[in-house]
Amino acid sequence: MTTDIRPVNIGLIGLGTVGGGVVRILKEHHDDFLRDQGVDIRLVACASRMEEEAVALGVRDLFSFDGSDVINNPEVDIVVELVGGTGVAREFVYAALESGKRVVTANKAIMATCGHDLLGVAGAKGLEVAFEASVGGGIPIIGALRNSLIGNRIERVVGIVNGTTNYMLTRMGESHLDYATALAEAQANGFAEADPSADVGGADAAAKIAILTTLAFNTEVVLEQVPTEGITALAPIDLEYAEQMDKTVKLLAVALRTPEGIDMRVHPTMLPKAHPLASVSGVFNAIYVVGDAVGETMFYGAGAGSGPAASAVVGDIIEVAQRITYGITRPFLRFGTEQLPLVPSADVVSSFYVRLPVPDRSGIVALTAKVFADNDVSIASMMQGAADDSDGTAQLIYVTHPVREGALRATLEGIQATGVLTGEPVVIRVENP
Repeated sequence: MTTDIRPVNIGLIGLGTVGGGVVRILKEHHDDFLRDQGVDIRLVACASRMEEEAVALGVRDLFSFDGSDVINNPEVDIVVELVGGTGVAREFVYAALESGKRVVTANKAIMATCGHDLLGVAGAKGLEVAFEASVGGGIPIIGALRNSLIGNRIERVVGIVNGTTNYMLTRMGESHLDYATALAEAQANGFAEADPSADVGGADAAAKIAILTTLAFNTEVVLEQVPTEGITALAPIDLEYAEQMDKTVKLLAVALRTPEGIDMRVHPTMLPKAHPLASVSGVFNAIYVVGDAVGETMFYGAGAGSGPAASAVVGDIIEVAQRITYGITRPFLRFGTEQLPLVPSADVVSSFYVRLPVPDRSGIVALTAKVFADNDVSIASMMQGAADDSDGTAQLIYVTHPVREGALRATLEGIQATGVLTGEPVVIRVENP
Protein backbone atom coordinates (compact mmCIF):
# COMPACT_ATOMS: atom_id res chain seq x y z
CA MET A 1 0.00 0.00 0.00
CA THR A 2 1.22 3.52 -0.84
CA THR A 3 2.36 5.30 2.35
CA ASP A 4 4.15 8.44 1.11
CA ILE A 5 1.04 10.29 -0.08
CA ARG A 6 0.31 13.56 1.67
CA PRO A 7 -2.88 13.25 3.77
CA VAL A 8 -5.84 15.43 2.80
CA ASN A 9 -7.70 16.48 5.93
CA ILE A 10 -11.46 16.84 6.08
CA GLY A 11 -13.51 19.03 8.40
CA LEU A 12 -17.18 18.09 8.50
CA ILE A 13 -19.97 20.43 9.63
CA GLY A 14 -23.24 18.57 10.18
CA LEU A 15 -23.51 15.00 11.46
CA GLY A 16 -27.11 14.28 10.56
CA THR A 17 -28.36 11.67 8.10
CA VAL A 18 -25.99 12.59 5.28
CA GLY A 19 -23.08 13.58 7.52
CA GLY A 20 -23.28 10.28 9.33
CA GLY A 21 -23.21 8.48 6.00
CA VAL A 22 -20.10 10.39 4.97
CA VAL A 23 -18.30 9.49 8.19
CA ARG A 24 -19.10 5.82 7.71
CA ILE A 25 -17.94 5.76 4.08
CA LEU A 26 -14.68 7.54 4.90
CA LYS A 27 -13.97 5.06 7.68
CA GLU A 28 -14.96 1.90 5.82
CA HIS A 29 -13.26 2.75 2.53
CA HIS A 30 -10.19 4.72 3.60
CA ASP A 31 -7.77 2.02 2.46
CA ASP A 32 -9.71 1.50 -0.78
CA PHE A 33 -9.46 5.20 -1.61
CA LEU A 34 -5.73 5.18 -0.84
CA ARG A 35 -5.08 2.12 -2.98
CA ASP A 36 -7.46 2.79 -5.88
CA GLN A 37 -7.75 6.58 -6.03
CA GLY A 38 -4.35 7.58 -4.69
CA VAL A 39 -5.67 9.79 -1.89
CA ASP A 40 -5.20 9.55 1.86
CA ILE A 41 -8.39 11.16 3.18
CA ARG A 42 -8.60 11.74 6.91
CA LEU A 43 -11.42 13.21 8.98
CA VAL A 44 -9.73 15.52 11.49
CA ALA A 45 -12.57 17.73 12.76
CA CYS A 46 -16.35 17.75 12.91
CA ALA A 47 -19.11 19.90 14.33
CA SER A 48 -22.77 19.34 15.15
CA ARG A 49 -25.50 20.68 17.37
CA MET A 50 -25.78 17.35 19.16
CA GLU A 51 -22.82 15.65 20.79
CA GLU A 52 -24.57 12.26 20.79
CA GLU A 53 -24.29 12.14 17.00
CA ALA A 54 -20.50 12.31 17.25
CA VAL A 55 -20.47 9.69 20.00
CA ALA A 56 -22.61 7.31 17.96
CA LEU A 57 -20.31 7.72 14.94
CA GLY A 58 -17.14 7.22 16.99
CA VAL A 59 -15.74 10.72 16.33
CA ARG A 60 -16.24 12.31 19.75
CA ASP A 61 -12.54 13.16 19.96
CA LEU A 62 -12.88 15.33 16.82
CA PHE A 63 -16.09 17.03 17.91
CA SER A 64 -17.08 20.67 18.47
CA PHE A 65 -20.43 22.36 18.86
CA ASP A 66 -19.22 25.28 16.71
CA GLY A 67 -18.69 24.97 12.96
CA SER A 68 -16.23 27.87 13.13
CA ASP A 69 -13.84 25.60 15.01
CA VAL A 70 -13.76 23.34 11.96
CA ILE A 71 -13.22 26.22 9.55
CA ASN A 72 -10.45 27.77 11.67
CA ASN A 73 -8.64 24.49 12.23
CA PRO A 74 -5.30 24.93 10.40
CA GLU A 75 -5.10 21.20 9.64
CA VAL A 76 -8.32 21.18 7.58
CA ASP A 77 -7.94 21.24 3.78
CA ILE A 78 -11.57 20.67 2.76
CA VAL A 79 -14.64 21.87 4.63
CA VAL A 80 -17.71 19.69 4.04
CA GLU A 81 -20.89 21.64 4.78
CA LEU A 82 -23.94 19.45 5.47
CA VAL A 83 -26.02 21.75 7.66
CA GLY A 84 -28.53 22.81 5.00
CA GLY A 85 -30.53 26.00 4.58
CA THR A 86 -29.28 29.47 3.76
CA GLY A 87 -28.64 30.84 7.25
CA VAL A 88 -25.59 29.74 9.20
CA ALA A 89 -24.67 27.25 6.45
CA ARG A 90 -24.12 30.09 4.00
CA GLU A 91 -21.93 31.87 6.53
CA PHE A 92 -19.88 28.70 7.01
CA VAL A 93 -19.29 28.25 3.28
CA TYR A 94 -18.17 31.83 2.70
CA ALA A 95 -16.01 31.74 5.83
CA ALA A 96 -14.35 28.53 4.67
CA LEU A 97 -13.43 30.11 1.33
CA GLU A 98 -12.15 33.25 3.05
CA SER A 99 -9.91 31.06 5.18
CA GLY A 100 -8.47 29.38 2.09
CA LYS A 101 -10.35 26.07 2.37
CA ARG A 102 -11.96 24.20 -0.48
CA VAL A 103 -15.63 23.37 0.05
CA VAL A 104 -17.86 20.37 -0.61
CA THR A 105 -21.58 20.92 -0.02
CA ALA A 106 -24.90 19.18 -0.53
CA ASN A 107 -26.75 22.46 -0.02
CA LYS A 108 -29.19 23.06 -2.86
CA ALA A 109 -30.60 26.19 -1.20
CA ILE A 110 -27.21 27.91 -1.19
CA MET A 111 -26.36 26.91 -4.74
CA ALA A 112 -29.80 28.00 -5.99
CA THR A 113 -29.67 31.41 -4.33
CA CYS A 114 -26.02 32.50 -4.41
CA GLY A 115 -24.16 29.77 -6.30
CA HIS A 116 -22.95 32.12 -9.02
CA ASP A 117 -21.40 34.51 -6.49
CA LEU A 118 -20.04 31.65 -4.38
CA LEU A 119 -18.21 30.09 -7.30
CA GLY A 120 -16.93 33.51 -8.29
CA VAL A 121 -15.39 33.99 -4.84
CA ALA A 122 -13.87 30.52 -4.99
CA GLY A 123 -12.46 31.06 -8.47
CA ALA A 124 -10.88 34.38 -7.51
CA LYS A 125 -9.05 32.65 -4.68
CA GLY A 126 -8.00 29.63 -6.73
CA LEU A 127 -10.31 27.40 -4.69
CA GLU A 128 -13.40 25.39 -5.56
CA VAL A 129 -16.87 24.48 -4.41
CA ALA A 130 -18.11 20.98 -5.29
CA PHE A 131 -21.86 20.35 -5.08
CA GLU A 132 -22.83 17.07 -6.75
CA ALA A 133 -25.13 16.07 -3.89
CA SER A 134 -27.20 19.26 -4.18
CA VAL A 135 -29.38 17.69 -6.90
CA GLY A 136 -30.57 14.11 -7.25
CA GLY A 137 -28.84 12.52 -4.24
CA GLY A 138 -26.68 9.74 -5.63
CA ILE A 139 -27.54 10.48 -9.28
CA PRO A 140 -24.39 11.95 -10.92
CA ILE A 141 -26.23 14.66 -12.85
CA ILE A 142 -23.98 17.60 -11.92
CA GLY A 143 -20.89 15.75 -13.11
CA ALA A 144 -22.67 14.72 -16.29
CA LEU A 145 -23.63 18.29 -17.16
CA ARG A 146 -20.19 19.61 -16.22
CA ASN A 147 -18.19 16.94 -18.03
CA SER A 148 -19.76 14.14 -20.05
CA LEU A 149 -22.37 16.31 -21.79
CA ILE A 150 -20.29 19.47 -22.13
CA GLY A 151 -19.95 18.92 -25.89
CA ASN A 152 -23.70 19.31 -26.35
CA ARG A 153 -26.06 22.18 -26.77
CA ILE A 154 -28.59 21.11 -24.15
CA GLU A 155 -32.16 21.49 -25.37
CA ARG A 156 -34.13 20.31 -22.36
CA VAL A 157 -33.80 19.12 -18.78
CA VAL A 158 -36.91 17.59 -17.25
CA GLY A 159 -36.80 15.82 -13.92
CA ILE A 160 -38.58 14.13 -11.06
CA VAL A 161 -36.27 15.51 -8.40
CA ASN A 162 -38.25 15.21 -5.17
CA GLY A 163 -38.71 11.78 -3.63
CA THR A 164 -41.38 12.84 -1.13
CA THR A 165 -43.85 14.04 -3.74
CA ASN A 166 -43.09 11.19 -6.12
CA TYR A 167 -43.81 8.69 -3.35
CA MET A 168 -47.06 10.45 -2.46
CA LEU A 169 -48.28 10.65 -6.05
CA THR A 170 -47.41 7.00 -6.59
CA ARG A 171 -49.46 5.99 -3.56
CA MET A 172 -52.35 8.32 -4.46
CA GLY A 173 -52.46 6.79 -7.93
CA GLU A 174 -51.97 3.13 -7.07
CA SER A 175 -54.01 2.92 -3.85
CA HIS A 176 -56.37 5.90 -4.28
CA LEU A 177 -55.14 7.53 -1.09
CA ASP A 178 -56.10 11.13 -0.44
CA TYR A 179 -53.39 13.77 -0.03
CA ALA A 180 -53.42 13.79 3.78
CA THR A 181 -53.21 10.00 4.05
CA ALA A 182 -50.40 9.78 1.49
CA LEU A 183 -48.44 12.46 3.36
CA ALA A 184 -48.92 10.75 6.73
CA GLU A 185 -47.73 7.47 5.23
CA ALA A 186 -44.67 9.16 3.72
CA GLN A 187 -43.81 10.68 7.09
CA ALA A 188 -44.31 7.37 8.90
CA ASN A 189 -41.91 5.68 6.47
CA GLY A 190 -39.28 8.40 6.81
CA PHE A 191 -39.85 9.74 3.28
CA ALA A 192 -41.17 13.14 4.37
CA GLU A 193 -40.04 15.70 6.93
CA ALA A 194 -42.14 16.73 9.90
CA ASP A 195 -42.53 20.03 8.06
CA PRO A 196 -42.96 18.88 4.44
CA SER A 197 -43.83 22.30 3.00
CA ALA A 198 -40.65 22.69 0.91
CA ASP A 199 -41.30 19.31 -0.70
CA VAL A 200 -45.06 19.32 -1.26
CA GLY A 201 -45.06 23.03 -2.15
CA GLY A 202 -42.44 22.53 -4.86
CA ALA A 203 -39.67 24.73 -3.41
CA ASP A 204 -37.23 21.82 -3.10
CA ALA A 205 -37.68 20.92 -6.77
CA ALA A 206 -37.47 24.60 -7.74
CA ALA A 207 -34.06 24.96 -6.11
CA LYS A 208 -32.80 21.91 -7.96
CA ILE A 209 -34.05 23.02 -11.38
CA ALA A 210 -32.50 26.45 -10.80
CA ILE A 211 -29.12 24.73 -10.37
CA LEU A 212 -29.62 22.43 -13.35
CA THR A 213 -30.79 25.30 -15.56
CA THR A 214 -27.75 27.36 -14.68
CA LEU A 215 -25.45 24.47 -15.55
CA ALA A 216 -27.26 23.15 -18.61
CA PHE A 217 -27.81 26.50 -20.33
CA ASN A 218 -24.97 28.49 -18.74
CA THR A 219 -27.38 31.22 -17.69
CA GLU A 220 -27.64 32.51 -14.15
CA VAL A 221 -30.92 31.50 -12.51
CA VAL A 222 -31.89 31.80 -8.86
CA LEU A 223 -34.63 30.09 -6.90
CA GLU A 224 -36.93 33.11 -6.81
CA GLN A 225 -37.17 33.12 -10.61
CA VAL A 226 -38.69 29.63 -10.85
CA PRO A 227 -42.51 29.60 -11.24
CA THR A 228 -43.56 26.91 -8.78
CA GLU A 229 -46.66 24.88 -8.00
CA GLY A 230 -46.83 21.96 -5.60
CA ILE A 231 -49.14 18.99 -5.17
CA THR A 232 -51.21 20.12 -2.18
CA ALA A 233 -54.40 20.66 -4.22
CA LEU A 234 -54.39 17.25 -5.91
CA ALA A 235 -56.90 14.55 -5.03
CA PRO A 236 -57.38 10.89 -6.02
CA ILE A 237 -59.97 11.95 -8.59
CA ASP A 238 -57.26 13.80 -10.53
CA LEU A 239 -55.07 10.73 -10.72
CA GLU A 240 -58.07 8.60 -11.66
CA TYR A 241 -58.88 10.86 -14.61
CA ALA A 242 -55.22 10.79 -15.62
CA GLU A 243 -55.45 7.00 -15.68
CA GLN A 244 -58.51 7.20 -17.91
CA MET A 245 -56.45 9.36 -20.28
CA ASP A 246 -53.63 6.76 -20.21
CA LYS A 247 -51.43 9.19 -18.31
CA THR A 248 -49.78 9.44 -14.92
CA VAL A 249 -49.25 12.50 -12.70
CA LYS A 250 -45.73 13.58 -11.71
CA LEU A 251 -44.31 16.71 -10.11
CA LEU A 252 -41.88 17.84 -12.81
CA ALA A 253 -39.04 20.32 -12.76
CA VAL A 254 -38.71 21.60 -16.32
CA ALA A 255 -36.18 23.69 -18.24
CA LEU A 256 -36.48 23.99 -22.03
CA ARG A 257 -34.51 25.99 -24.58
CA THR A 258 -36.90 27.90 -26.86
CA PRO A 259 -36.40 30.63 -29.49
CA GLU A 260 -37.73 33.13 -26.94
CA GLY A 261 -35.42 32.02 -24.11
CA ILE A 262 -35.48 29.46 -21.32
CA ASP A 263 -38.85 28.07 -20.27
CA MET A 264 -38.37 26.98 -16.66
CA ARG A 265 -40.95 25.85 -14.10
CA VAL A 266 -42.06 23.32 -11.46
CA HIS A 267 -45.59 21.91 -11.46
CA PRO A 268 -47.65 18.71 -11.54
CA THR A 269 -47.91 17.27 -15.05
CA MET A 270 -49.95 14.52 -16.68
CA LEU A 271 -47.43 12.46 -18.62
CA PRO A 272 -48.25 9.86 -21.30
CA LYS A 273 -47.39 6.45 -19.92
CA ALA A 274 -44.93 5.97 -22.78
CA HIS A 275 -42.83 8.93 -21.55
CA PRO A 276 -39.47 7.86 -20.04
CA LEU A 277 -40.32 9.56 -16.73
CA ALA A 278 -43.81 8.07 -16.36
CA SER A 279 -42.61 4.79 -14.85
CA VAL A 280 -40.41 6.41 -12.17
CA SER A 281 -42.23 5.56 -8.96
CA GLY A 282 -41.86 5.70 -5.20
CA VAL A 283 -39.00 7.75 -3.77
CA PHE A 284 -36.84 7.43 -6.87
CA ASN A 285 -35.68 10.41 -8.91
CA ALA A 286 -34.94 10.65 -12.61
CA ILE A 287 -33.63 13.44 -14.81
CA TYR A 288 -34.23 13.42 -18.56
CA VAL A 289 -31.72 15.41 -20.62
CA VAL A 290 -31.75 16.05 -24.36
CA GLY A 291 -28.64 17.31 -26.14
CA ASP A 292 -28.11 18.12 -29.80
CA ALA A 293 -25.37 15.50 -30.18
CA VAL A 294 -26.17 12.83 -27.59
CA GLY A 295 -29.93 12.87 -28.10
CA GLU A 296 -32.10 11.59 -25.25
CA THR A 297 -30.51 10.46 -21.98
CA MET A 298 -31.96 9.69 -18.57
CA PHE A 299 -30.33 9.52 -15.16
CA TYR A 300 -32.18 7.41 -12.60
CA GLY A 301 -31.63 6.46 -8.98
CA ALA A 302 -32.30 7.13 -5.33
CA GLY A 303 -32.66 10.87 -4.87
CA ALA A 304 -32.14 11.15 -1.13
CA GLY A 305 -31.16 9.31 2.00
CA SER A 306 -27.98 8.67 3.91
CA GLY A 307 -26.33 6.34 1.42
CA PRO A 308 -27.04 7.99 -1.95
CA ALA A 309 -26.40 11.57 -0.81
CA ALA A 310 -23.30 10.58 1.16
CA SER A 311 -22.03 8.72 -1.91
CA ALA A 312 -22.23 11.93 -3.95
CA VAL A 313 -20.54 13.96 -1.20
CA VAL A 314 -17.66 11.48 -0.88
CA GLY A 315 -17.28 11.44 -4.66
CA ASP A 316 -16.72 15.19 -4.54
CA ILE A 317 -14.31 14.84 -1.62
CA ILE A 318 -12.22 12.33 -3.57
CA GLU A 319 -12.07 14.53 -6.68
CA VAL A 320 -11.05 17.60 -4.69
CA ALA A 321 -8.55 15.55 -2.66
CA GLN A 322 -6.95 14.24 -5.84
CA ARG A 323 -6.44 17.78 -7.11
CA ILE A 324 -4.86 18.79 -3.81
CA THR A 325 -2.64 15.70 -3.69
CA TYR A 326 -1.36 15.97 -7.22
CA GLY A 327 -1.42 19.74 -7.71
CA ILE A 328 -4.09 19.65 -10.42
CA THR A 329 -5.90 22.86 -11.30
CA ARG A 330 -9.66 22.63 -11.08
CA PRO A 331 -11.27 22.37 -14.53
CA PHE A 332 -13.09 25.47 -15.72
CA LEU A 333 -16.73 25.49 -14.61
CA ARG A 334 -19.33 27.39 -16.60
CA PHE A 335 -21.92 28.55 -14.11
CA GLY A 336 -24.22 31.25 -15.38
CA THR A 337 -21.84 33.34 -17.47
CA GLU A 338 -24.61 34.24 -19.94
CA GLN A 339 -27.92 36.02 -19.38
CA LEU A 340 -30.54 34.26 -21.47
CA PRO A 341 -34.09 35.60 -21.17
CA LEU A 342 -36.62 33.60 -19.19
CA VAL A 343 -39.96 32.97 -20.87
CA PRO A 344 -42.82 34.47 -18.79
CA SER A 345 -45.25 31.86 -17.49
CA ALA A 346 -48.13 33.61 -19.22
CA ASP A 347 -46.53 32.94 -22.61
CA VAL A 348 -45.93 29.21 -22.09
CA VAL A 349 -48.18 27.05 -24.29
CA SER A 350 -49.57 23.78 -22.96
CA SER A 351 -52.67 21.65 -22.79
CA PHE A 352 -54.36 21.80 -19.39
CA TYR A 353 -56.52 19.58 -17.23
CA VAL A 354 -58.92 21.77 -15.23
CA ARG A 355 -61.15 20.44 -12.46
CA LEU A 356 -63.91 22.77 -11.29
CA PRO A 357 -65.92 22.00 -8.13
CA VAL A 358 -69.43 23.37 -8.83
CA PRO A 359 -73.02 22.93 -7.61
CA ASP A 360 -74.84 19.99 -9.16
CA ARG A 361 -77.49 21.97 -11.02
CA SER A 362 -78.44 22.70 -14.58
CA GLY A 363 -76.78 25.49 -16.53
CA ILE A 364 -73.37 25.26 -14.90
CA VAL A 365 -71.73 23.43 -17.79
CA ALA A 366 -72.98 25.99 -20.31
CA LEU A 367 -71.91 28.88 -18.08
CA THR A 368 -68.35 27.64 -17.56
CA ALA A 369 -67.96 26.55 -21.19
CA LYS A 370 -68.92 30.06 -22.32
CA VAL A 371 -66.09 31.55 -20.21
CA PHE A 372 -63.61 29.21 -21.91
CA ALA A 373 -64.95 30.32 -25.32
CA ASP A 374 -64.85 34.01 -24.37
CA ASN A 375 -61.11 33.67 -23.66
CA ASP A 376 -60.42 31.70 -26.87
CA VAL A 377 -59.53 28.56 -24.93
CA SER A 378 -60.44 25.56 -27.06
CA ILE A 379 -61.82 22.54 -25.17
CA ALA A 380 -60.59 19.11 -26.23
CA SER A 381 -62.89 17.18 -23.88
CA MET A 382 -65.26 17.65 -20.98
CA MET A 383 -66.40 15.17 -18.33
CA GLN A 384 -68.65 15.48 -15.30
CA GLY A 385 -67.98 13.45 -12.20
CA ALA A 386 -70.70 12.09 -9.95
CA ALA A 387 -72.05 14.59 -7.46
CA ASP A 388 -71.10 14.34 -3.80
CA ASP A 389 -74.34 13.57 -1.95
CA SER A 390 -73.05 15.19 1.24
CA ASP A 391 -72.84 18.70 -0.20
CA GLY A 392 -74.23 18.50 -3.73
CA THR A 393 -70.90 19.37 -5.33
CA ALA A 394 -70.09 18.03 -8.78
CA GLN A 395 -66.73 18.01 -10.51
CA LEU A 396 -66.44 19.41 -14.04
CA ILE A 397 -63.32 18.16 -15.82
CA TYR A 398 -62.09 20.10 -18.82
CA VAL A 399 -59.06 19.25 -20.94
CA THR A 400 -57.96 22.01 -23.27
CA HIS A 401 -56.16 22.06 -26.55
CA PRO A 402 -52.71 23.75 -26.38
CA VAL A 403 -53.17 27.32 -25.18
CA ARG A 404 -51.16 30.14 -23.62
CA GLU A 405 -51.12 29.89 -19.85
CA GLY A 406 -52.13 33.54 -19.65
CA ALA A 407 -55.38 32.76 -21.48
CA LEU A 408 -56.05 29.80 -19.19
CA ARG A 409 -55.49 31.95 -16.11
CA ALA A 410 -57.84 34.60 -17.47
CA THR A 411 -60.44 31.87 -18.00
CA LEU A 412 -60.14 30.72 -14.39
CA GLU A 413 -60.46 34.28 -13.14
CA GLY A 414 -63.59 34.66 -15.27
CA ILE A 415 -65.12 31.46 -13.89
CA GLN A 416 -64.33 32.50 -10.32
CA ALA A 417 -66.01 35.84 -11.01
CA THR A 418 -69.28 34.03 -11.84
CA GLY A 419 -69.48 32.83 -8.24
CA VAL A 420 -70.34 29.24 -9.19
CA LEU A 421 -67.26 27.54 -7.76
CA THR A 422 -67.65 25.75 -4.44
CA GLY A 423 -63.90 25.34 -3.96
CA GLU A 424 -60.56 26.06 -5.58
CA PRO A 425 -60.04 24.88 -9.17
CA VAL A 426 -57.30 22.33 -9.80
CA VAL A 427 -55.04 22.80 -12.83
CA ILE A 428 -52.55 20.24 -14.15
CA ARG A 429 -50.52 20.62 -17.32
CA VAL A 430 -50.96 17.84 -19.85
CA GLU A 431 -48.01 16.55 -21.85
CA ASN A 432 -49.25 15.22 -25.17
CA PRO A 433 -47.47 12.40 -27.07
